[in-house]
Amino acid sequence: MSFETTKNKKEKSLLVFIKIKSTELSENISDSSYAKDRIEELKNLAFSAGADVYEVITHLQQKINSRYYISTGKLEELEEVIKAEELDLVIFDDELSPTQQGNLQDKLKVKVIDRTALILDIFAQRAMSREGKLQVELAQLNYLLPRLRGKGVILSKLGGGIGTRGPGETKLEVDRRKIREKIRLLEKRIKEISVQRSTRRKLREKSGIFKIALVGYTNSGKSTLLNALTESNVLEKDMLFSTLDSTTRKLRLSEFIEASISDTVGFIEKLPHQLIAAFRSTLEEVIKADLLLAVVDISNPNYERHIISIKKVLDELQIKDKEIFVVFNKTDITGNELLISDAKIKYRNSVFISAKNKTGFEELRDAILRIISFNDITFSVEIPYDETGFESLLHENCMILDKKYDSDTIKIQSRCNYRIFNKLVSQASKEYRNVIIMRANGIKAEC
Repeated sequence: MSFETTKNKKEKSLLVFIKIKSTELSENISDSSYAKDRIEELKNLAFSAGADVYEVITHLQQKINSRYYISTGKLEELEEVIKAEELDLVIFDDELSPTQQGNLQDKLKVKVIDRTALILDIFAQRAMSREGKLQVELAQLNYLLPRLRGKGVILSKLGGGIGTRGPGETKLEVDRRKIREKIRLLEKRIKEISVQRSTRRKLREKSGIFKIALVGYTNSGKSTLLNALTESNVLEKDMLFSTLDSTTRKLRLSEFIEASISDTVGFIEKLPHQLIAAFRSTLEEVIKADLLLAVVDISNPNYERHIISIKKVLDELQIKDKEIFVVFNKTDITGNELLISDAKIKYRNSVFISAKNKTGFEELRDAILRIISFNDITFSVEIPYDETGFESLLHENCMILDKKYDSDTIKIQSRCNYRIFNKLVSQASKEYRNVIIMRANGIKAEC
């Protein structure tokens, strides 16, 4: 049996959306807006992967069928639709076990994939950088390996098309031994690139610059915001997962204050854990950031589900006690003032912007500056006239609040981020440390 598809042919697809009464989502089953949003998202994922969506079948059942996931009665209906319409592909919104996927494929006689495989396929098509391609392939192989055992899906039966291609349209490996070898090789290469990334990040840390990372649901406008704030030209498209590689730019917030800001891969509900694990090195920008700006599409009525998804991914990355500030974007297209008013009540400590129209940016910059100021240190320095090199460092890195000259020294009062303060102390020579008196918030700093 072969389910071969031609490279350029769009696969006629049937989408299956199952709602289980006993799950935590049971309270949302009657929420037609949420269900509609989920179905629309699955359709967009399928379109993004290159599928031609013929029909969407939704089904409410009491529990998961351990053999087929879907109930046997509904499975027979799927068989009839597939035969009548000569469909090529069935996509389930939930993750299927290897056994369920294999059983469904044997029963339906067409290729069957789940949401995880679909998202992995989109990532494979979107990956541009060497690191991105390596990370996607690693995630795909870790997903496929258990599906090559026993009655699991044998990839060679799937033919080509969605769910079978790696980065660059390459056919994914199907031999278990070779897959394990490839996984080890990919992990080694990703680690090497991660070391290089870590070196660049440490250089930024040495500079004492405040680090900001943009996080958010896919297509929430993170790249547009980065470009608007920094006058950059990072790729921005109205499509799912347009950004896979992290991008860092300098952000000038005021005459004296500068920060770095990084764009990262977009999140999505039920983001495959294989992807989170594989992209961990890229997401280090999030882990190491001083501040996370959670960009939320306020034009989506289910924006709160997106916020929950963001928090779940951050939890999986074990990010705790991190400053998170919510930025509601796309106020220009909401068309629902009641939705915005409700969000302003629920999320008082947030800002509302349009990255496209650059509205609300003054409030956003002020909010970032307030957060940075919590980490500021005000200190005084007495510099002998023959040690004025340190004065230059202060002017380059700090806000000068006051400067006075007496007979022996220059007295300077300055303010800067605590990281820059520590950098200044570490850069001071032994001679400076013997003669310079620093006081941070009124307490003498040991130099």
